[in-house]
Amino acid sequence: MKIKQYILLVACTIGFVTINFAQHRRVPIKNGIGIQGGITQFDIITDNFNTKKGNGWIGGASATVELPHKWYNMSYSIQLSENNIGIAARPFALATTEEYIDYKLFTAQISLQAHIKIIESYLTLDVGPMLQYNSEMELKDKDQENYVINNYSNLLAKDISDITKFNVDGAIGLSAGISHFRFKAQYIYGFTNMFSKLNKNNLDTSGSSESKFKGNQSMLAFTLMITF
Repeated sequence: MKIKQYILLVACTIGFVTINFAQHRRVPIKNGIGIQGGITQFDIITDNFNTKKGNGWIGGASATVELPHKWYNMSYSIQLSENNIGIAARPFALATTEEYIDYKLFTAQISLQAHIKIIESYLTLDVGPMLQYNSEMELKDKDQENYVINNYSNLLAKDISDITKFNVDGAIGLSAGISHFRFKAQYIYGFTNMFSKLNKNNLDTSGSSESKFKGNQSMLAFTLMITF
């Protein structure tokens, strides 16, 4: 998926996420904008393939509503990331050796999160739903397109690229910081089946006890946020 499509998605989303907050005269509500960047560790939890976690990058922006009179704050965020994952395969069907072939995956995520105050606003527990649009799983080395995926007799590396594009996730994490700087650790789990589209492609699943494809995203993200 071309990165231009993600930039367009983010630009459109920002237009929908612009919100005006009515403020009571006696209750100060502070609105803030933040930008963040960091690293990810990505995996797909599945019984179909043997996977290896891969590292990637993440960046985004958020609009935060600080509520001093409440036990929580709220925020909307938009994130872009490039993630990597390895899947075990072999050069040809009868090969006895295996190796992990690398795929990359672009994601664009929109989330609404509540920030539960553990130590006022200095330490919060962050939790909320997330909508995700992602690319296909793109093979980094095109010469490996005809590798045979482990656990299958005839399933090729190129056959499993066309995964589900829209997914629903849940995110939970911690944020800590003072003034304009915050460190965030976040775990993102995919509630929907990322491989559901593969089940519609009439793929050859011979050699495996798994006739249906199922996989749930698992992502760790560590970021530094600067707020304004």
